[in-house]
Amino acid sequence: MKKLLNTLYIFTPGKWLSLAGETVVIKEGGTVLKSVPLHNLESILICGGGATPELMGKCASDGIAMTYLSRNGKFLARVQGAVNGNVLLRRQQYRIADDAQESLKIARNMILGKLFNSRWTLERTIRDHGLRIQTERFREKSDYLKNNIKKLSEIQSLDSLRGLEGESAVSYFSVFDDMILQQKEEFYFKNRNKRPPQDNVNAMLSFAYSLMTSMCSSALESVGLDPYVGFLHTDRPGRASLALDLVEEFRSSFCDRFVLSLINKKVIGDSDFMQEEDGAVLLTDTGRMKFIQSWQNRKQDTLTHPFLEEKIQWGMVPYVQALLLARYIRGDLDEYPPFLWK
Repeated sequence: MKKLLNTLYIFTPGKWLSLAGETVVIKEGGTVLKSVPLHNLESILICGGGATPELMGKCASDGIAMTYLSRNGKFLARVQGAVNGNVLLRRQQYRIADDAQESLKIARNMILGKLFNSRWTLERTIRDHGLRIQTERFREKSDYLKNNIKKLSEIQSLDSLRGLEGESAVSYFSVFDDMILQQKEEFYFKNRNKRPPQDNVNAMLSFAYSLMTSMCSSALESVGLDPYVGFLHTDRPGRASLALDLVEEFRSSFCDRFVLSLINKKVIGDSDFMQEEDGAVLLTDTGRMKFIQSWQNRKQDTLTHPFLEEKIQWGMVPYVQALLLARYIRGDLDEYPPFLWK
């Protein structure tokens, strides 16, 4: 089993990364701030600052993902070296992507994972905070998701699947604000907005989804799949469609619950955000540091994987799902087993 290594995050403008032997050197204004051994890293994520071509080449050759994000967490670019994996695996992936019915088999299971995990996020809220929420309203939304899960087997087209997923997301997010139990004046959720995020909660959700997309892209590449050719999300230049497919299984189970935890435990406050002239709400440098530190800690937590029935770290779950997807595409599994958290 692959080991969970560290991710190096650079979020302060003006920092510059360079290569010294087998070490990443972090500089600011000519001053060396820190050195990090490359063998401890699985990825580098840059949201401000830059890197030398020598370091980019070294990361590409060593399989260390280097990803650039905008200040609000939007994906910009990835540094990629030689393609990993068996060419036959990727060719089979492309064949499936070109076949709507074969794509539907995989996409349906991924959305099954999303709806199942969304429902259990609501059920956990009922269990843990039943006296602080409108329990009947949550049960109504949970039952709606449960019925939509049953409808998945009847779906005959990708467009119908996208429609069901969209309706389910609207129902789930209709009670998202009720899961915010602390700091209600500064943290509220009216609707999902992302281009740009217009409130504190959406700013954190967008950032969490971007981080998870980067994790899923790296996981797919590590098992030999092409993260840009998906089954649910359509092809678009520069969009990691398969990574976005895989992210669906982790939106509620990891990202949403993580954001809610930061708010309800008061790890992040209103002072950790800023608003730009166009109305975009972004995390400050201090806010991003708090967010990333908590994100890394969360990745270290363990759970029992529902399919493997083995204890693994949360940060390894995207890799395991990518591995299971590759096994299905190769024909080693009868169907793709989605991640069903409970």
